[in-house]
Amino acid sequence: MLFSERYGPWAVVTGASEGTGREFARQIAAAGMPSILIARREEPLGALADEIRADTGIECITATIDLAVPDAFDRIVDAVGNREIGLFVSNAGADPNGALFLDRPFGAWMALVQRNAITMMECCHHFAGPMRARGSGGLLLVNSGACYGGSRFMAAYSASKAFTLAFAEGLWDELHPHGVDVLTLVMHMTDTPALRALLAEKGLPVPDAIARPADVAALGLARLPHGPVQNWGLDDEEPGYAMISAANRRNRALAVGAASAHVFGEA
Repeated sequence: MLFSERYGPWAVVTGASEGTGREFARQIAAAGMPSILIARREEPLGALADEIRADTGIECITATIDLAVPDAFDRIVDAVGNREIGLFVSNAGADPNGALFLDRPFGAWMALVQRNAITMMECCHHFAGPMRARGSGGLLLVNSGACYGGSRFMAAYSASKAFTLAFAEGLWDELHPHGVDVLTLVMHMTDTPALRALLAEKGLPVPDAIARPADVAALGLARLPHGPVQNWGLDDEEPGYAMISAANRRNRALAVGAASAHVFGEA
């Protein structure tokens, strides 16, 4: 089945103006699918849409929305309108703080959780319902290796990413019998403008061994049918930095789902 047949007719990509989000938008268009592109900054978002139209002839709708504000989800729904969404890519979710929890005002962490968890979860609930009803679609939740454990300077950020990991595994177990694919793509250090800005602020160099956004996006789209987890740089059976392989996490999700079904009386 063609990508556009499995995940069409429209995609939504959040955090689309730069980095991996930009690459997701470009590669989805190259596969023949139109997208609604969402990001905070209007100018780079519009430039990307113009570039995609010129390169592929595929339509793009843009919406300038800050995902960290409480009404972000309502604004996304308004931007989508009555278009049928077959693919939702949640790509926005960087940590602009790079600070100890107590060294930032609490509002900064609330904004992070709103962007990384609440708005993402609202969108999944909204878009996945029709996908389940028609028996096709995909949810691709971009993640970070921080999801595998908390640490100083990343207490709230790693917690939000751990939420994404567990949420994706649960959704995958719930939706894959209905033909809806769910994947959380666990990124390692990736050469994005957000990372470069943080490194520059801290006076740190860009590491040599760093992933290219185009490669990360291509892997995520290719592995979407094989959820719930894809760890950048690791094979399906390889534990590596995750300490447990994606294959083992898949089996664990199935086992926990079966036990939960028994408890809650599902067939």
